[in-house]
Amino acid sequence: MQIIPLSEGSFTIDGTKQFVPFNIDEHDLQKRSAGSLLVDVQPFLVITEKDILLLDTGLGFNAEEGILQLHKNIEDAGFSPTSVTKVLLTHLHKDHAGAVGIKMANEKRSLSFPQAIYYVQEKELDFAFEKGFPSFFTEELEVLKKSSQVILLNENEGLIDNFIEYRHSGGHSPFHQVFWIKEGSEIVFYGGDEAPQYQQMKNRFVAKYDYDGKKAMQLRQEWWEKGQAENWKFLFYHDIKNPLFEAGKKK
Repeated sequence: MQIIPLSEGSFTIDGTKQFVPFNIDEHDLQKRSAGSLLVDVQPFLVITEKDILLLDTGLGFNAEEGILQLHKNIEDAGFSPTSVTKVLLTHLHKDHAGAVGIKMANEKRSLSFPQAIYYVQEKELDFAFEKGFPSFFTEELEVLKKSSQVILLNENEGLIDNFIEYRHSGGHSPFHQVFWIKEGSEIVFYGGDEAPQYQQMKNRFVAKYDYDGKKAMQLRQEWWEKGQAENWKFLFYHDIKNPLFEAGKKK
């Protein structure tokens, strides 16, 4: 499998849940509000023998050229947005689902990957509309309710096309899910916001921003130990330095 991180840049985020661009060479983290977290935002392309998978859809910002940043990043990687065949969504917080759809000339929204099938937990979609802003932009998520391209998963675990395993995890948000992509001897693990950074996998702590911090901590430990034993490739959505870690290889 080929794995391509699609970084949209570094940001700080605090209790306001606003993502503020951060340049390591120009900005001072200490001058941001107390408790600010420094994160990257990076969906992933995973190219298998039969599919081009997109894992989460980023913030939904536009590039300087006026096109969707995520589309530009995919094109810069040598692919067309229309070549994406599946979009796998861990959850629908605005930094993970900001580009599920785009606004058209007639002001209506359509799915931003017209040839892809989108996979999302049905209860997560219901929860997003129940809670709304600031964690969820429901106006942008409306397209997920109306399209035949969207498959609403209503099981706690299952298989997609016999090579993508999904499982309801419920640590970061109540209906968060994680994915394993398996091809040949390779196993790629994507844990979304329950396994967001390399260092978080190695250290035991309960995060205040998680729905069930204790459960998320336990899951990270479980995944890390099993992944080390089975040589998983871990994808870290919010890691500035280590978006991809291959267990079994020296770091």
